[in-house]
Amino acid sequence: MERFKIRVIVTDQDVEKVALDVRPQTVEELKEIVRRHCNLQYEFNMMYEDPDFGNALCNLNNMDEVPAAATVKVVPLITSVSPEVTSNSSDISISSADTVILPSSSRTQGWPEVFSIPNFSVDVEFRLRQANLAYLKDNKTFKCPWDIKRNILQVLSEEIYKFDTYPDENRLHEVARALIGKHPCLTEAGCTDGCSGWKNSLYYKMGNFRTKLRKAGCAEVSINSSKNTPGVSKGLKRPKRCEVNFLPELPEREETLEAVRFLLAEEMKKKNPNATTVASKMDQTFSLRRREIVDVETPVETLKERWPALFTERQVFSEFNRIAATNLNDFFEALDRYTPKFVSIFKTKGGGVGETLTEFLQQIDLRKQDVTALRTLVLRGLPVLLGDDPSDFYKTCSVTDDDGVWAQVSIGLLTVVDEDAPVGPNVIHLEPVSTAIIIEGSVIMDDLKSLPEALCILFGLSYALHLDYPKSMKNTLNFIQKVMLGLGHNKLPPKLQSLKNVLLS
Repeated sequence: MERFKIRVIVTDQDVEKVALDVRPQTVEELKEIVRRHCNLQYEFNMMYEDPDFGNALCNLNNMDEVPAAATVKVVPLITSVSPEVTSNSSDISISSADTVILPSSSRTQGWPEVFSIPNFSVDVEFRLRQANLAYLKDNKTFKCPWDIKRNILQVLSEEIYKFDTYPDENRLHEVARALIGKHPCLTEAGCTDGCSGWKNSLYYKMGNFRTKLRKAGCAEVSINSSKNTPGVSKGLKRPKRCEVNFLPELPEREETLEAVRFLLAEEMKKKNPNATTVASKMDQTFSLRRREIVDVETPVETLKERWPALFTERQVFSEFNRIAATNLNDFFEALDRYTPKFVSIFKTKGGGVGETLTEFLQQIDLRKQDVTALRTLVLRGLPVLLGDDPSDFYKTCSVTDDDGVWAQVSIGLLTVVDEDAPVGPNVIHLEPVSTAIIIEGSVIMDDLKSLPEALCILFGLSYALHLDYPKSMKNTLNFIQKVMLGLGHNKLPPKLQSLKNVLLS
């Protein structure tokens, strides 16, 4: 008897051959065979190449239409669910475990300090409760059936996605530990931490979940659809510095948002733009702006023409809050909190580093407790402590100098001083004529009050414009991000960790 053979197209890169002794009688029977053979964990329909139409694809509704050697294509069923439905995850049954949830708006918070495990479907919660009781009584772990594990991983992946589309290994480990903390019956006896298997399963589940998101049109993962060559991660556009809203979905049609952008630009041409109007339209057009910055990679000069409001102090702070869900003013709070300790460290350092820090200290009258002066002292001394070279970042010029002083500077701060003011690599200017921000060799913002204010705004712009930290100041800016602002849970490099230990001692 001739065998029934089918060629199954799962994706363009995943094509399977299936040979059966008996021809399936129904489409549902064939779908179940394909599901098992290809290990598919989502709902799908099927199409087949119809020889009557030159092997064009047609919907598969009747097995009588399928030839003995046929090519069929898997078509995933991906739906979007409203926030009202997803808010009550305990009511989601296992049969809907592969539903993809696209965000209807921007995220409002970053990764939680303690990850809270949500409720699973009613029947899964019941079985876990019984297994937990058995574990507490007899220390007997639960051998998790596939249907239950499937529901657990799906619900957890949706919960993770609320905070992070590309969670790293540390965050997945946090979730796995929280899972066995809430449901000890799921502890794995074969590993030291009891959850390594769950962490690995979450890793692959999140990859599978992102694939479904990409097919559903999610911008944050679709942006990398042409860069998903196996083993190649260079150039992937994804959050690098704990951006909560890296590339949010467009809430309206792009044409509508472009019209709002135009009105916003017109408002900024006024001598006194309406702050409320500007703030409202900047909120409304946030997703459009992020697409231009992250996806299109629009030059900064062009962005300044199209989005003049983004280059105002108020909107830099607001944009940072939209992206990182953190108040940029926390920079000053942390700086003031650590200043006494920094001053003590500066005084005790020796060698070449100590000489430079002593020069800084001699220019500041510590008895006056001038907040701006103390902040400037710390920000000038911090790169020296961390081994950075700030010579191409902190630039100084007189009011009569031309732009040759900063034309080659990719990112930096420019202090403008009077002609007769002293100039040198270790000179601190507490009363400059002005301070400016340089990006891509051009002055982007000027007339700023002080170096601390300018550095804070520049840090906010690095998020708003998706800029890489300059290599010469990478340690300093990473310290500001991870220690002072608490953005990032990755292991700190030795220099940063040592300084953090001293500050907290």
